[in-house]
Amino acid sequence: GIAHEINTPAQYVGGNLEFLEDAFEKMDVVFESFKQIKEKARSDSNAISEETDNETEIEAAELELIIEEIPFAIKEAREGMSRLTKIVSAMKEFAHPGKREKTSTDINAAIESTITVSRNEWKYVADLKTDFDSGLPLIPCLRDEFNQTILNIIINASHAIADSIEKSSKTKGVITISTHSQDGWVEIRISDTGPGIPEEIRNRIFDPFYTTKDIGKGTGQGLAITHSAIVDKHDGTVTFETEMGKGTTFVIRLPIK
Repeated sequence: GIAHEINTPAQYVGGNLEFLEDAFEKMDVVFESFKQIKEKARSDSNAISEETDNETEIEAAELELIIEEIPFAIKEAREGMSRLTKIVSAMKEFAHPGKREKTSTDINAAIESTITVSRNEWKYVADLKTDFDSGLPLIPCLRDEFNQTILNIIINASHAIADSIEKSSKTKGVITISTHSQDGWVEIRISDTGPGIPEEIRNRIFDPFYTTKDIGKGTGQGLAITHSAIVDKHDGTVTFETEMGKGTTFVIRLPIK
């Protein structure tokens, strides 16, 4: 989960810093050898012999490899730190103490935070793409309830794609999240390339405790909570479009005012 997401970039940073520390120690030996060569080459009759020793030290330091690898190590360390910063920021946003009153919320930013927090759920089975309307207005929202709603649907999409992959030759699916506003509403669409929802259970997926998952893999509460959060607490709507063998799209609509 989150611990894994933090641990991986932390390992990048730690490993690369260890490499840089070792590299600079070797480079220090090389610079010292160059210094000795410069000092002795013109004054010491044994300069040639000692220069040969210095050349051996330079070769042992693998200077060419160090020079080649240092930029990559620095780049990876920076990317690792950037990833850590993003994860911590997303966790703070996602876990922000819930307020009983709605506050003006940047829906795109809220979704981005949830995507980051849930990354370990989807990254092994799907590529996640976004298409956000940059002109979305802030809307009154219970931020923690909304975050949980998006998280539930992303997790469901990930599980659906994982099931689809097991039954086919596909290596990865796709989750697509888009936002746009129209006629006083903000619409969020979350699509997956899973197997689709069978017709015989479509009228039950928002029922509490209803699940098609194996014991231990789900409580059947996710979509029920989603429906309650959107419909009861935000005066919005949540519907879905599905096609067997193609996938499912959940559509959330929230009033702008």
